[in-house]
Amino acid sequence: MVVLISFASCQNKSRPNYQYFPDMYYPVGYETYSEVEFLPYDMEAKLPAKGTVSRGHIPFDIDGTLEGYDLAKATLISPLDSTQIDSPRGGQLYDIYCAVCHGKKGDGQGILVQREKILGVPAFNDAGRALTPGSIYHTIYYGKNVMGSYANQLDEEERWQVVDYVMQLKAELGGSQTVKD
Repeated sequence: MVVLISFASCQNKSRPNYQYFPDMYYPVGYETYSEVEFLPYDMEAKLPAKGTVSRGHIPFDIDGTLEGYDLAKATLISPLDSTQIDSPRGGQLYDIYCAVCHGKKGDGQGILVQREKILGVPAFNDAGRALTPGSIYHTIYYGKNVMGSYANQLDEEERWQVVDYVMQLKAELGGSQTVKD
């Protein structure tokens, strides 16, 4: 019995006796984008599985071609009803992403046009342009001519808010809300 008590008294209770996960006690640093031993070579930067959709993302089924633009122009309508339209928010998004080129009023006189960094941005009410909600949404999603895509900057609901705001600017500039054939 004395032997058992002597062994128990020699135990240091300030340190754990076992380390279940030694890597947690002694961390190992890794360089960003470096090869590591514990992952196979083909595990890094894989594309998502074919046919999958990211959470919160709704796929856009119209192609980014001229035919897709024409289809969107003719058939695509906003899924937002009048209670979901938030004009001040659409205006804020327009000011952030669009006004630098298209101008605060949609007249094609944004700061980049005034400084001649880009040229040829038409006003929303130009006679040769028959803007529809579908054509605006398609252009925001895929881009057109010099304008790039804003699909990564704006989610679907925000794009439709901007579309509504652009249609308001078009009406204020004297452009008709009706579609030309």
